Amino acid sequence: MTQDEEFLKRLLATFRAEAEEHISAISSGLIELEKQPPPDRQKEIIEVVFREAHSLKGAARSVNLSNIEMVCQAMESLFAALKRGEMELSTPFFDQMNDATDIVNRLLSVPDTALSPEGQAGVQAIKQKLADAAKGGLPPPARKEPGAKKINAPPQPATLTEKAYPSSETIRIPAAKLDSLLLKAEELVSAKLAVRRQAKLARELKTLFDAWKEQWSKFISEDLKSNHATVVKTGSFPMAGFADSARTKEFIEWNQHFSRNLESKLLGLRKTADEDFRSIDGMVDNLLDDMKNVMMLPFSSMIGTFPKLVRDISREQGKEIDFVMEGGDIEIDKRILQEIKDPLSHLVRNSIDHGMETKETRKRKTKPEKGSLKIMVAQKDSGKIEISIADDGAGISIDRIKGSALKQGVITEEQAAALSREDALALIYESGITTSSMITTVSGRGLGMAIVREKIEKLGGTISIQTAPDEGTTFSILLPLSLATFRGILIQTGGQVFAVPTMHVERVQSIPWQEVQTVENRETIPLNGKAVSLVRLDQVLELPPKPSAGEDALLCVMVLAVGDKYLAFAIDETLYEDEILLKSLGNQLSRVRNISGATVLGSGRVIPILNVPDLIKSALKISATGVKMAAVEKGKKEAQTQSILVVEDSITARTLFVNILESAGYNVTAAMDGVDAFTKLSESGFDLVVSDIQMPRMDGFELTEKIRADKRYGELPVVIVTGLETPEDKKRGIEVGANAYIVKSSFDQSNLLEVIRRLI
Repeated sequence: MTQDEEFLKRLLATFRAEAEEHISAISSGLIELEKQPPPDRQKEIIEVVFREAHSLKGAARSVNLSNIEMVCQAMESLFAALKRGEMELSTPFFDQMNDATDIVNRLLSVPDTALSPEGQAGVQAIKQKLADAAKGGLPPPARKEPGAKKINAPPQPATLTEKAYPSSETIRIPAAKLDSLLLKAEELVSAKLAVRRQAKLARELKTLFDAWKEQWSKFISEDLKSNHATVVKTGSFPMAGFADSARTKEFIEWNQHFSRNLESKLLGLRKTADEDFRSIDGMVDNLLDDMKNVMMLPFSSMIGTFPKLVRDISREQGKEIDFVMEGGDIEIDKRILQEIKDPLSHLVRNSIDHGMETKETRKRKTKPEKGSLKIMVAQKDSGKIEISIADDGAGISIDRIKGSALKQGVITEEQAAALSREDALALIYESGITTSSMITTVSGRGLGMAIVREKIEKLGGTISIQTAPDEGTTFSILLPLSLATFRGILIQTGGQVFAVPTMHVERVQSIPWQEVQTVENRETIPLNGKAVSLVRLDQVLELPPKPSAGEDALLCVMVLAVGDKYLAFAIDETLYEDEILLKSLGNQLSRVRNISGATVLGSGRVIPILNVPDLIKSALKISATGVKMAAVEKGKKEAQTQSILVVEDSITARTLFVNILESAGYNVTAAMDGVDAFTKLSESGFDLVVSDIQMPRMDGFELTEKIRADKRYGELPVVIVTGLETPEDKKRGIEVGANAYIVKSSFDQSNLLEVIRRLI
């Protein structure tokens, strides 16, 4: 690439950034004009939009983008006619202006030389329409009936006038550079924690020295002094290892001098370490706070296109909607804004498509003909924000959700009948569940809400729904203000250390075993007068359990909360609370169940950060073994470890299965084929068999048939894990008596372990 081409590339990138601001201002102005503001405000907006179109035209001319220049020229002419009073605002006017804005927006990503003939024709067509409109080619606006009341539009934030933006010096910096700078600032948190650890070690070293000094003083004052008097009186020293009193006195004097010198240096080290920590602590915190502020953007900057989105979709569907935004000045981490834009856009589309009724339907329900859609942002405690998307539409039909879930096979008829309203409403997050009877370009595929929740939870947030028939629906999203650092509690379970975000921790406490009660076949503990389910965290994370100290010992419990859901986890111990810097696991591990990332402690140790929403879902799905069952009861022996026979001719696959099962705590014996397996089965007792199908001498089907034909093994569970995945193979597996059939192409060790747990 030549120097001129490189310069042109940078110039075009600068133009696009500037053009997006102009287009956003024009779109906002058109939306506000359509709400029929007072005459003075109307003139002010027309003037601002006219200037924006003029500036965009000039910028496009400077980079030789003639198509954008032509459209902006036509838009400018139309607004000039408005300023002169030669035409009036009307619905056709707004339609054409919005179409022109859309075309300019699309042209930003397509060079003039790459525009197709159809695209060029579209540019010429919109240019001609705008030119005709400027000459009086638009129909006159509809006249109001005498006595008709004027509906005042809700007050809108003054986003277009010069008053809305206080004068200040600004510079343009590519977002990628800011992202890189913020990441480097965040890395200093690890350095701060390391310095704090060094300061702590220095204090501990000084404490140890003080303890030694105290003991040495006692030794000097009591033992050596009395022995020295004996030396003077008798001329002999009673302690072995010392030749005479002169050497003893010399050593004591040297030791006292050395200890005073060492104490002075330790005291200086402790003071220096403390001062260094206080200094770097303040610098890192201030730098990180400043960088966070640089990366914080007002919420309104992200949803600037939403008013137009609402207008376009509502007009397509013949609905009238007032869109209102509150709290748009609240600033949020740019990375969160980028990730949350698509979920919010989907929720807005859903509200319009599913929730909002047509004018005729609302009139029959004696509701205002215009629907209301609000996006409200509020700052909460502990560095969190709440985003609410509320409509006054028809609400979400619980019966439709259940019907869709039944159709997709997510639940059975019996489960549908037993579901509470809250649990039925939660089905909307399942993939394939939709209340729409038709798939359209707006919605109806049943994938959106599942993706919405996944993205929100990936950001460490939660989503909840409140709905009522004919009153409307509100989606409430709780998110952190920033992704950089947060407070976390370090806990230990299954011999490993994990970090848990403090914002999800409701309580950590030690309770007597007697407080653990069984309710509906699930163990619970009392919390604020309610029974909260209790599970073992090591079981959810598939870690080997720590041997229990017995029911006389206290049980360490951590209660986690996501929205209105609470779940208690039995853990080994709580370590301490600390500042946590979230690090992603990289593209190679973009999605790890129950883990949201990792952090580096001051000691340099890397530990995983638990994904609490994921963790609660995993805990609710597993067939939890009672926590009490893990305790060693007095006077009883521990249950024997269960034995599994693995039958696999491939050395690699056999080693893999053996390692997985042994790590899960099972005694595992391996066999090379069916003949070897049946011989070992006859010699020793096993609780379960895991077998491949394609093997020499005797395959897995034949082995399973032979096991079922022997009365001794009639009830022995058999799990087939194979690469054969045709319906005929699966059918044969059922016919020969296998209890489970797992295909290797979609193999997941957690699925295998879960199947085994269910069978034995």
